[in-house]
Amino acid sequence: MEADQGAAAAAAAIRHRTVEANGISVHVAEAGPEDGKAVLFLHGFPELWYSWRHQMAHLASRGYRCVAPDLRGYGGTDAPPDVQAYSAFHVVGDAVALLDALGITKVFVVGHDWGAIIAWYLCLFRPDRVTALVNTSVAFMRSVFIRTGPNAVKTTDHFNRAYGPTYYICRFQEPGVAEKEFAPAYARHIMTRVLCNRFSERKADSEVQPEAEPLPAWLTEADIDYFTAAFEKTGFTGAINYYRNMDRNWELAAPWADAKVTVPTKFIVGDGDLTYNYAGIQDYIHKGGFKEDVPLLEEVVVIPGAGHFIQQEKAQEVSEHIHSFIAKF
Repeated sequence: MEADQGAAAAAAAIRHRTVEANGISVHVAEAGPEDGKAVLFLHGFPELWYSWRHQMAHLASRGYRCVAPDLRGYGGTDAPPDVQAYSAFHVVGDAVALLDALGITKVFVVGHDWGAIIAWYLCLFRPDRVTALVNTSVAFMRSVFIRTGPNAVKTTDHFNRAYGPTYYICRFQEPGVAEKEFAPAYARHIMTRVLCNRFSERKADSEVQPEAEPLPAWLTEADIDYFTAAFEKTGFTGAINYYRNMDRNWELAAPWADAKVTVPTKFIVGDGDLTYNYAGIQDYIHKGGFKEDVPLLEEVVVIPGAGHFIQQEKAQEVSEHIHSFIAKF
């Protein structure tokens, strides 16, 4: 009930506009006073600004200026046709140009999934624009994100070796293959299955099947409607193109091979998240490796019973964690 009320309040308070930034038109959702401290929310796959509706309501009511774009290729933001136009440089460029267009010098950044990856790159490339970071779901995995030396393993090779060629990241690499599974006509089926996590990350069904199970308490039919309408219109190619740039990002980031993330950071993850169950990742997060790469890491929060879409599944808890951290600055 509380989450539904928060979503309703967010919907009532959201302002929408289109901003020209980095050569594309970016759809931006905003909430809260324009003179408040700014928070930039970066969503993941396959999501939209809407994924942050609860956090925007929570922080806007506390005086923060909340800015949540649809990333390039998503929703109301332009989707360039060139696969290479979805590199980390392009998307970080979008974020910086958006801040410039909105007159924001420094910002709190909150990321999830691909938005978390973008946030890590943003903090590496332009730490001068970030006051503090709250990242969720995806930890800073240097060897996966950045070419680090002569024996480094390319990102897609890493996932292929770890999970095999049917793993979704591997299957997404060839243009056209993933689009057959993630067709716009299947948008409602796809969004329901993905958000409810009633699918295998190794194999997504291409057949439309009836949804027999009820939605979880944190997700409404209206939420599914919102996501469905967007992806029926745009398709999923722009979103999938991020995965097709993982090897390119790995190469482009090579100049930062030994760089640290030097902004104050808090990390939040669900204990049921796929990303928290990668081989070796829990040792990395909890036994010093993460802190070595992110020396200003102040806190790691593992939320019991939470899956991948943590900001929606545990909306109030995540909102409170974000606020308690950024309120210190």
